[in-house]
Amino acid sequence: MFLSRSWLLLIFINIITITSKFYPIHGELPGTWELLVANAGISSMHTAVTHYGTVVLLDRTNIGPSRRMLRKGHCRDNPNDRVLKHDCYAHSVLFDPLTNEIRPLMIQTDTWCSSGQFLPDGTLLQTGGDLDGLKKIRKFVPCERNEFCDWEELQDLESVSGRWYSTNQILPDGSVIIVGGRAANSVEFYPPREPGVLPLQFLGDVKDDQMDNLYPYVHLLPNGNLFIFANNRAIQYDYTANSVVRDYPPLEGGPRNYPSAGSSVMLALQGDYTSAVIVVCGGAEYGAFIQKSTDTRAHGSCGRIVATDPNSGWEMEDMPFGRIMGDMVMLPTGDALIINGAQSGSQGFELGTNPCLNPVLYRPSEPVGLRFMTLIPATVPRMYHSTANLLPDGRVLVAGSNPHYFYKYGGDFPTELRLEAFSPEYLSADRANLRPVIEELPEKLCYGQAFEIFISVTLPIVGIVEVNFANSPFATHSYSQGQRLVKLGVTSAIPESGVAVGGKYRIGCTAPPNSKVAPPGYYMVFAVNQGVPSVARWIQLIS
Repeated sequence: MFLSRSWLLLIFINIITITSKFYPIHGELPGTWELLVANAGISSMHTAVTHYGTVVLLDRTNIGPSRRMLRKGHCRDNPNDRVLKHDCYAHSVLFDPLTNEIRPLMIQTDTWCSSGQFLPDGTLLQTGGDLDGLKKIRKFVPCERNEFCDWEELQDLESVSGRWYSTNQILPDGSVIIVGGRAANSVEFYPPREPGVLPLQFLGDVKDDQMDNLYPYVHLLPNGNLFIFANNRAIQYDYTANSVVRDYPPLEGGPRNYPSAGSSVMLALQGDYTSAVIVVCGGAEYGAFIQKSTDTRAHGSCGRIVATDPNSGWEMEDMPFGRIMGDMVMLPTGDALIINGAQSGSQGFELGTNPCLNPVLYRPSEPVGLRFMTLIPATVPRMYHSTANLLPDGRVLVAGSNPHYFYKYGGDFPTELRLEAFSPEYLSADRANLRPVIEELPEKLCYGQAFEIFISVTLPIVGIVEVNFANSPFATHSYSQGQRLVKLGVTSAIPESGVAVGGKYRIGCTAPPNSKVAPPGYYMVFAVNQGVPSVARWIQLIS
């Protein structure tokens, strides 16, 4: 039987209607983009989300005027500043995603290419930088939205050479290790500990003639050792004994760290928490930086390794796009979002071209060849000095991009002051009935503690609802320092009073077993129902 033209047209319209529920009408790819702030005042080189849900945005201090003034009467005087000896412009601001309001913050010393990490009490530690900031330690103690908090300068770092392009990682005891940096093949700790600065020859061994050992990728493994990756090599490092426990096989495909600028994540810790999987993706071709080549194509290879397996090697796969300067963000579901960056050149001023506008979703549970999903493209290029951070509502905040030495608002890739949010497909309207709401949750937890979480959801629950802990990392230069996602052991969701009256359920959970799995501090707690996360509630994990 043949269908009439009208029936065929009706079927076609229905197909389009159904498809549009899953893919935005302005592009047949998952995800949506939203402009949050047209002018944040600064271009954020470093970004971190506090446990109050506010966001610290931070740039250099010696770049001249920004587009945001400090509070009246607040100025920075520095006779050695390259542009403004008397500077009344903000170079750091506090952003509130609930109201989209911006408040200027006062930073005293230069934070160009510095590093950071949250301490167990929620304080943001910030270390190093350039010029007068090279040896500095700073802190930002977050506050309620109706209160005022600002940056505070602390003592100097111990390192003779200072810390520029280094990496911070919180440790199981709540202290922070500071790894590497330019002309700093060593580690040190905050708070300082004896014997002070420790040499790490590995960082010197992997340095090449264009460096490629800066901003090393550092992941705390659940056995308490550190996985440290620089250039194309990695070690397992026992920082308590200052010894290398294991040398991993080299990762093929060339250098991956600054200035060749790939990115890295540790996948979600789960099950018995004995296994940790590291992924390293993207990077520039060797020589692109030293030759100042802007048209050399980036590569799109990813390496994946079970870092806790003594016999493991790298499993290789390819992304849909070659990419440098891409940020890898662990989502509440356990998938990783790869966003921002360029397809040619290298990291550095004026060296990246051909922006990579399409984010990519990396789905670790899928087999090789099916792990990558291309998402809806951005319209704003995010090149050198851009960031991406997970927000408590499940969106990803995208900020920054300044490929120029100073602020420059003309040309192909101008200094970018806009703040945007990318919403993964799990926030699409057709999945709203699946989105759980956390109704009750403890404010603090001890390790191994059994506790209950109460959630509500519109549709009846089918399957297991995950309860996942996501910390807040310090995002800079295509790498989120300290990023971590831990999936808890949970029981099946039990309807309150035996039936799901009002869609309310009780879930039994067990906190992470120890501080090697989840260092002490604040975590966003997400309930994830059929791949759809709740708005997170903050919880403090304590010893």
